[in-house]
Amino acid sequence: MKESVYIETSVISYYTSRPNRDIIIAGRQEITRENWVKIEKEFYRYISVLVIQEAKDGDTLAVQERLNAIKGIPILTINDKSEYLSEVLLKEGAIPKTSPEDALHIAIASVNGIDYLLTWNFSHINNAQMKSKIISVVENQGYICPTICSPEELLGE
Repeated sequence: MKESVYIETSVISYYTSRPNRDIIIAGRQEITRENWVKIEKEFYRYISVLVIQEAKDGDTLAVQERLNAIKGIPILTINDKSEYLSEVLLKEGAIPKTSPEDALHIAIASVNGIDYLLTWNFSHINNAQMKSKIISVVENQGYICPTICSPEELLGE
């Protein structure tokens, strides 16, 4: 049976952006592009209204590329439960108060029972120290935390 994956905005940005000269970013872009079709075939993909809002920021051409990439992917809404969980993530210090959007991505995926949260955000989401705090807060609120990973980690290649 297919599992579900919430695609956070950083993954979409890496998928659609022009090749970067920074070798780490360029590598992540290539991994994302190579795995995009595999993820589409092997998982139920989801985004949220927050992803759409974030995808609309920036250069007009880049915005169009991001919106085209996510066209047709089911959209999860922000509800009272996800807003509350994101507030708890911030209050408990699992996510810095300066990054409420990151907390909301985690909350939306958790509240909706998503299996994986796919991200290239190693600062506040896919960070070894942060993940243990995130999981603890999410589970203490009665949810199962999605497995937080990058596209490379998801497919193990």
